[in-house]
Amino acid sequence: MKDLNFEKSWVKAWDILNEKKENITVYQEMLAEGEPVADELNAEIKALETGIDELEFKNMLQHEDDRRDALITINPGAGGTESQDWANMLYRMYVRWAERAGFSVSTVEYQHGEVAGIKSASIEVTGEFAYGYLKAENGVHRLVRISPFDSNARRHTSFCSVFIYPVIDDEIEVDLNPADIELQRFHSSGAGGQNVNKVETGVRLVWTGKLSDGTEPRVVAECQQERSQLKNREKALKLLKSRVYTLEKEIKEAQKDALEGTKSANEWGSQIRSYVMHPYNMVKDHRTNHETSNVDAVMDGELDEFIKAFLMSESK
Repeated sequence: MKDLNFEKSWVKAWDILNEKKENITVYQEMLAEGEPVADELNAEIKALETGIDELEFKNMLQHEDDRRDALITINPGAGGTESQDWANMLYRMYVRWAERAGFSVSTVEYQHGEVAGIKSASIEVTGEFAYGYLKAENGVHRLVRISPFDSNARRHTSFCSVFIYPVIDDEIEVDLNPADIELQRFHSSGAGGQNVNKVETGVRLVWTGKLSDGTEPRVVAECQQERSQLKNREKALKLLKSRVYTLEKEIKEAQKDALEGTKSANEWGSQIRSYVMHPYNMVKDHRTNHETSNVDAVMDGELDEFIKAFLMSESK
């Protein structure tokens, strides 16, 4: 039913565009007969162009994981309070973008910094194509600004890693040996009612099993979203499986690239974007060279142009 509804949405979108095309033909005929419909004609043409662009953009999201929900994990780099504050700014940016795009947003894990900002945070974004859009944000984000925490008002450079994972569902089976999973409990630090800081409702799962290529990474998933430890454990296990699934997917992509003699475009951890607030204003994506001087708008969640530029470059 999910696949059927997805196919129906394509047919519906095409029907809407076809209707606009027919309206344009009618307006053109009316204009040729002397009717004052130039404004209506131009509005319909613009709407058709916008609709075609949106459908073309959607058509680029053809990978099997693109339609899944997404998990955003944000980790500050070295730099203490400055980097932790930058991580919090990115957290806000992604929440605003998701809300603007009509996705549901929930904070799975949020660890406060000592002075300001966050030590880490995980956000689940729910909605069709959430992962397809957000995969453009995977990598290291660099900030250059006058630090509000420096009494000498010096310029600082901060880094944060942003990882994007597809949230797997029952369609994908990831079999993890329970003996390879360590359960850790901790006090939740976010909103959660009277149980917060009194009962260890937060759950951290650590997996140290073996991947298909023989490596044994340490994979961690936390959840403090619910007031129930059992629910947090179930959620953490789902996120843990999503991360292991992503690692296995990277291995398969690397093997495919090796066979084809190409280099994978998925360079996890590479610096993808710079946000400069001093001595000038600019946000620049180093993969596509797309840039804007409106830093405030980007930090307020206006990321669509950057995401579109990345997806367009990937589809070439």
